[in-house]
Amino acid sequence: MLYSCVVKKSSGLQHTLAAPVQLEGVGLHSGKPARVRLFPAPAGHGIQFVRTDNIPAPVEIPATYAHVVNTRLATTLGNRGVTLSTVEHLLAALAGLGVDNARIEVDGPEMPILDGSSAPFIQAIQQAGGIASQSLQRVTLALRRKVEVQLGDKWAVAEPSSRLEIHGSIEWDHPLIGRQEYHYVEGVTPFAAIADSRTFCQLKDVEAMQRMGLALGGTLDNAVVLSEDGILNPGGLRHPDELVRHKVLDALGDFKLSGYAIQGYFRLHRSGHDVHSQLLKAIFAQPENYEIIGQSVGSTSTGTQSVGSSAGRVGVGSTGRLAAAF
Repeated sequence: MLYSCVVKKSSGLQHTLAAPVQLEGVGLHSGKPARVRLFPAPAGHGIQFVRTDNIPAPVEIPATYAHVVNTRLATTLGNRGVTLSTVEHLLAALAGLGVDNARIEVDGPEMPILDGSSAPFIQAIQQAGGIASQSLQRVTLALRRKVEVQLGDKWAVAEPSSRLEIHGSIEWDHPLIGRQEYHYVEGVTPFAAIADSRTFCQLKDVEAMQRMGLALGGTLDNAVVLSEDGILNPGGLRHPDELVRHKVLDALGDFKLSGYAIQGYFRLHRSGHDVHSQLLKAIFAQPENYEIIGQSVGSTSTGTQSVGSSAGRVGVGSTGRLAAAF
C-alpha cells in the first residue's frame, strides 16, 4: 500500500515541519472522536503535546520518558494531572522523518488511531510540504555502555553503535506468527518498510479489553485482528511479518521520548511500551551510560531539551510474553 516515504534531512541540523498539518479520527481505546494539529516549532523546542480541550487553560505535555504515566497497551503521557494516550505512532512518524521540533495540539485524551500505523501521519506531513531544516545542530544521545531490562519473559538490551538500530523479535503460539524477527537500521532500512505496519490483537482478547474500557474504537480498518487460525482483515497482512515490524515501529516511537536522536543498537524480545519506558529510565539513570553530542541544546536527566551551547557527557543501569498488542 505504501506511498513513497521520502526523508530529506540536512546532515547534522535540526528539523521541524514545513507547514501545519491536521488529522481527525477516533481514539483506539476510548472510541471517541479525536483531532490532532501539528505545528512547526523553533529549533531547540523539542516535541511538545498540548491538550487544548483542558479547561480553563491548555496543558503542555513534553514528549519525554519522564512524562510517561501509563504503558498499558499504549504509551500515555501526563502533566499536571492531564494525560494523553497512544502517542507512539505519531512519535514514530516524527522519528522516521527526522523531526526534532514540533508543537502538537490534541483536543482530547487520546490520539486518533487512523489506520493503526504511522503511514497516515507521514502522508499528511509530506503532502503539506514535508520537513524543513533549522539553524541549530542536531543533538544526539550516544550509548556508551550496555544496558539491560527484563520484565518476566520480555527483555531489552541497548548497546553502543554508530547509528540507531532496532532488532525486534516476537514469539506467539499462532499458525501465522510463531517466531518473527525484524532488524531496522536507520539510514539503511527504508522507513517505509515499517511505517505502514498496523497495531494488532487476537479476537479472543477484544471482548476482555472492551470490558476494561479499552479498544472501544478498534475496527478492522485500524487494527490487524487474528482469529485462532487466520486474519480477519479482508486484505490480510501488508507484510508477512507485519506484526514484528509494528513492534519495531512502536519501539521507534517510544524511544523518541529520550528527547534526542539516538545512536545505539537495541535488541528487543517480546517487548512492549512498559519495557521501552523502563529501558529509557535505565539509560538515563547513570551518566556513564551515555553521552550527549551536539552544541545547540543542553540536557537534563529527565531527557528534556533547552537551548544551550555546550556538548559533552551529561548523563543506564540495568533493571516477556506477547499479549494483546495494541
